[in-house]
Amino acid sequence: MNLLAPKNTWYPLTWSRNVTRALSRHRILGMDLVVYRSEAGDPIALDDACPHRLAPLSMGKLKGDAIECGYHGMTFGRDGRCVRIPGQAMIPANARVPSYPLQERMGLVWIWPGDPALADPSLIYDLAQYHETGWHAAEGDALQIGTNYLNLADNLCDPAHVSFVHLSTLGNSASEEIPVEHSVSEDGVLVWRWIKDAPPIPIFAKYGNFAGNVDRWHYYDYRAPCIAVIDFGSADAGAIVDPEGRGAGLRIFACHFITPVDDHLCIDHWLHVRNFALGDADVDQRLHADFRVAFNEDKDILERIEEVAQARPNARPIRLAIDAAPQRMRRIVERMVAADTEARISA
Repeated sequence: MNLLAPKNTWYPLTWSRNVTRALSRHRILGMDLVVYRSEAGDPIALDDACPHRLAPLSMGKLKGDAIECGYHGMTFGRDGRCVRIPGQAMIPANARVPSYPLQERMGLVWIWPGDPALADPSLIYDLAQYHETGWHAAEGDALQIGTNYLNLADNLCDPAHVSFVHLSTLGNSASEEIPVEHSVSEDGVLVWRWIKDAPPIPIFAKYGNFAGNVDRWHYYDYRAPCIAVIDFGSADAGAIVDPEGRGAGLRIFACHFITPVDDHLCIDHWLHVRNFALGDADVDQRLHADFRVAFNEDKDILERIEEVAQARPNARPIRLAIDAAPQRMRRIVERMVAADTEARISA
C-alpha cells in the first residue's frame, strides 16, 4: 500500500454511536482494528490479529475489558498485552498486539495511529458552533467512496464544482464565472467566494423564504489531512456588509470527517450544524435527504474519475487556476508525511 497519509495525527474512525460492548472490525490506513467499549464506557482499539495464528480478534469474545481469541483462547487486555494462554503459565513478552489512543469529539471516535506519546487530545478538531446555543447539530451518515481520500479532499477544497455537479441542491449557474480565492495556513487551506445579488440555491430556497435575490457564500475550511468544514449560507441581497457578519443570514456548517481506509477507499463521516429550525427533527431529515443527494453526486463523479485514472496511469491532467488550493492542500500533507519520517529516523 502506498497511501500518502501521516501517522502522527488524529483521524475519525467511526461514529461514537457505533462503538458498543460488541466487538466490531474497522479498517483505516490499511490497518484492520477491533474496536469496542470498556465496562466503564471508554472506546478501545487493538490490532485485529492474534499474534499466534493471525485469527481476527473481532471473531473472539469480550471477557470484561479483555478479548479472548476465538481460535485458541489467548486473551488480550485493553493495552494489547496477553494476560492468559490456556494450558500455558508462561506468557512470552512478545505476546501482545498494538493498541491505539482513542478520543471522542463531535459524535465521533478519533484515533491516533502514530507514536502514542505524541497523541495530544487538544489537537483534535472541534467546531465551536457545535456546542453553542443558537446552533443545532445533526449527525448524518458514513458514505463509502471508492477513491483515495486525497481525491475527496480535492473536492472539498473546490467551490467551483458546485456550479456544475450540484445544481439540484447546493449550486446554480449564477456562480459559474465568480473567481475563487484562497489563503494558506500551516495546517490547512481556506477557500471562499461570494455570489452577490443572485437567485438562492435550491437548498436555501426551501428554508429561507427569500422574496428576491440573495448574497451567498462558500467558505471551504480544510484542515490537513482529513477534515473539511464548509461554511455556506445566504442573506437578502445587500443585508450583510461585513463578511464576518454572515451569522445574520441562514448559515450551515457542513462537516466532512474523512477516514482513509486504503489507497482506493475512504469514508466520509458527515454532519451539519445550522442556525435555523433549531431542534426541528423534521428539518434534520429533510436536510439530510438533500445532503445525501449532493454527496452521492460527489461519490458518483469521484468514483468514475478513479476508474479512468486507474485505466490511464500515465495521464497527466492539466492544471487550472481553481486547482491552486487543492495543490496547496496536497503539499501540506506531503510535509506532514515527511515530518513523520524524520521523527521515526530520529527515534
